[in-house]
Amino acid sequence: MSQASPHTAVLPAPAAKLPLSALLALAAAAFMAILTEALPAGVLPEMARGLSVGEAAAGQTLTVYALATGLSAIPVSLATATWGRKRLLLLAVLTITVANAVTALSSSYLLTMAFRLAAGVAAAVIWAELVGYARRLAPPRLAGRAIAITMGGVPLALSVGIPVGTFLGSAIGWRATFGLTALVCVLLLGWITVSVPDHPGRRPGRGASILGALRLPGVLPVLFVVAAYVLAHNILYTYISAFLGRHGMGGSRDLVLLVFGIASVVSILVTGALVDRRLRGLTVVGTVLFLVAAVLLLVAAGNAFAVYGATVLWGLGWGGMGTLLQTAVTDAGGDQAQPLLVTAWNSSMAGGGAAGGLLLDTLGPGSFPWSALALLAPVLTVVLGARAHGFPVERPGRRASAS
Repeated sequence: MSQASPHTAVLPAPAAKLPLSALLALAAAAFMAILTEALPAGVLPEMARGLSVGEAAAGQTLTVYALATGLSAIPVSLATATWGRKRLLLLAVLTITVANAVTALSSSYLLTMAFRLAAGVAAAVIWAELVGYARRLAPPRLAGRAIAITMGGVPLALSVGIPVGTFLGSAIGWRATFGLTALVCVLLLGWITVSVPDHPGRRPGRGASILGALRLPGVLPVLFVVAAYVLAHNILYTYISAFLGRHGMGGSRDLVLLVFGIASVVSILVTGALVDRRLRGLTVVGTVLFLVAAVLLLVAAGNAFAVYGATVLWGLGWGGMGTLLQTAVTDAGGDQAQPLLVTAWNSSMAGGGAAGGLLLDTLGPGSFPWSALALLAPVLTVVLGARAHGFPVERPGRRASAS
């Protein structure tokens, strides 16, 4: 761990326009972090055979990644607080590069799991750095739009990256697919080196405490919304095949997920255009859209048109939520609150798989819409109630820029 020296290059003052190359490089880092996490799901049977384990054991390559991300976000952020930000980001992408290369070559399950765990820790670094970088690169009035561009890599990875990775796994093999992913990460390292400016870390003893951010007004409401909304989404998303199969649409899974991905991309585009002026309203609308989708799936899941309609509403509600919640928690708690959001988000992702599996075994897939309603109703209540802090009528950044 090293302290930033006086000679470390610092981030230039934000320009009047958004620096698209740097922001898109950050979006690509988010894309590769999500793709690396979820790619095993698309090649699970082949990966299990290649590692000489069962599919359930191979599936733990996703679990260990998500848990490592959620549990390491706070301690890693504390341990690297004084590091130069660009150096830290490059190290995280390099770790994911090596993990993908090892996965492509390894026949050892334990070795693969060890590097998947390391990649999950690296992903925690990426998630903790993206929003801070985006905000520093943008003028205050465009900070939300910069975050939207940066976080756009997430829905693109889910809607485009994972299907393409699954297709490549069938066409050229799962090992070659992971090798290709490692190669793309190498190109990303060069892109970040060229286009993303540096920013020094904090000097020892300076800066607010990460855990201290919990005491700031508005942080806890946002973290509650993160945990409950992501949990509701992942229970349904992880076991969508079981839900569709229950209602005679198991063969339409790919099309349903494609519709969901397209709607998510539309949502991220709309959110990017409006987040700086309408964060509160967009969060309310996104929650309501998911609520209506859950109701449709509850009362009309036997109707294919209703299922596709619910999927569109669900995607529109979900796609921009990452941008909205990242912006909200940073408005409330600054960069110190980002590791808290990463912990809440990824812990809820892992919890969604566990809770969904328990619901599937005990109550069946028909319980998933009920669970979404039970989680989203308090989310809407908290968002509506957090008018002063958390989801204020007017964002602090816009008040400052207007004064």
